[in-house]
Amino acid sequence: MARTHLVWDWNGTLLDDFSLVVQATNSAFAAVGGRDVEPDEHRRRFRRPVAEFYAEILERVVDEDEFGKLDRIFHEAYRMGLTTMALAADAKEALTMWPGSQSLLSMWFHDELVPALSTYGLDGHFTRVDGLRTEVGGHLKAGHLAAHLDSLDLTGADAVLIGDSLDDADAASSVGAAVVLYSGGFTDATRLRAVGCPVADTLVEAVGIARDL
Repeated sequence: MARTHLVWDWNGTLLDDFSLVVQATNSAFAAVGGRDVEPDEHRRRFRRPVAEFYAEILERVVDEDEFGKLDRIFHEAYRMGLTTMALAADAKEALTMWPGSQSLLSMWFHDELVPALSTYGLDGHFTRVDGLRTEVGGHLKAGHLAAHLDSLDLTGADAVLIGDSLDDADAASSVGAAVVLYSGGFTDATRLRAVGCPVADTLVEAVGIARDL
């Protein structure tokens, strides 16, 4: 059965912001006396819930209150650098390749995501855009994907997700959607391939794979 709808991830997929994410993460760690994490280590170890990733790097428990503080510091640093970030090199080309409907599901804050799409010239590409509608991020994507598809009156069987993380793969699996993982984002390609899902090195390649699923 053909998948008619494509759900895009934002951070690390359409938006090439990995360097800023690492920088902002290190700002959060520095605020509590933690060490820097290098880009390659971040790709090897990052996961959701983000509090678990933080606890692993800091080598101690990170409770809910402390994670809220770290998350705020992260996003303050992230916002300061966002204007220097660009879309992935082939993002706009990839968006033109899908024959069906497309939407965007991000774990970044909704009220900041929507105007950012205009800034990057992406108005009109998506039938629905959903970002995070809470004050603290870092949670799993699965429930958000289920709600996103429900809002579109779609099921997982109708959809394929393109994202750059293991959490994207888990979210797709939880609703019965297909997934193509992109190696140019937040996660080491070896980790992505170990999941057993298709992995693409470019977004154009990812859409090509998605069309064939």
